[in-house]
Amino acid sequence: MMTLAFVVCAYLLGSVSFAVVMSKVFGLADPRTYGSGNPGATNVLRSGKKAAAALTLLGDAAKGWLAVFLAIRFAPHDGQGLLLVALVALAVFLGHVFPVFLKFKGGKGVATALGVLLALSLWMGLAVLATWLLVAVVFRYSSLSALVAAIAAPVYAMLFHLRTELVVATAIMSLLLIWRHKSNIQNLLTGKESRIGGKKAA
Repeated sequence: MMTLAFVVCAYLLGSVSFAVVMSKVFGLADPRTYGSGNPGATNVLRSGKKAAAALTLLGDAAKGWLAVFLAIRFAPHDGQGLLLVALVALAVFLGHVFPVFLKFKGGKGVATALGVLLALSLWMGLAVLATWLLVAVVFRYSSLSALVAAIAAPVYAMLFHLRTELVVATAIMSLLLIWRHKSNIQNLLTGKESRIGGKKAA
């Protein structure tokens, strides 16, 4: 019963879109109506309001971190507890990607996944963040940075000796994140992908 309650609460928390919330707070257009149409920090940045984009990023990461932190804090310290943490990690991520409050059309999950990874293992999360930043600085493509970081995440999970349940959860999130970027992959291959801080390419 506790497992079900944690998973449902994590999913509902993940369903809160900070891109939409912050856009309303700052009086911006709904992020689903311009740019990539994705309710995420990168698209909010295209509005020109850096503060709104930064708060969106922090909010989406924080909800992922909070859900997993609470699961770790209150879960039993045994195999069942590890399974609970893994399920909560997936639930909060799925809530962001398929939010019930936005008719199951959410963001791509990069910031929320980062928050989840930071809660699972601080050093693993920082390694994934460093990977994202390195690719972003060199190539200036948010989508490419996310894809490389997603591929690296399960590898880091194993290198930092996370338990099997958590490695599997990390791998599932990575696969879903890559799938959510399928249109970006096509744009990268055809040279139509927009760069960080720029307008959506024609």
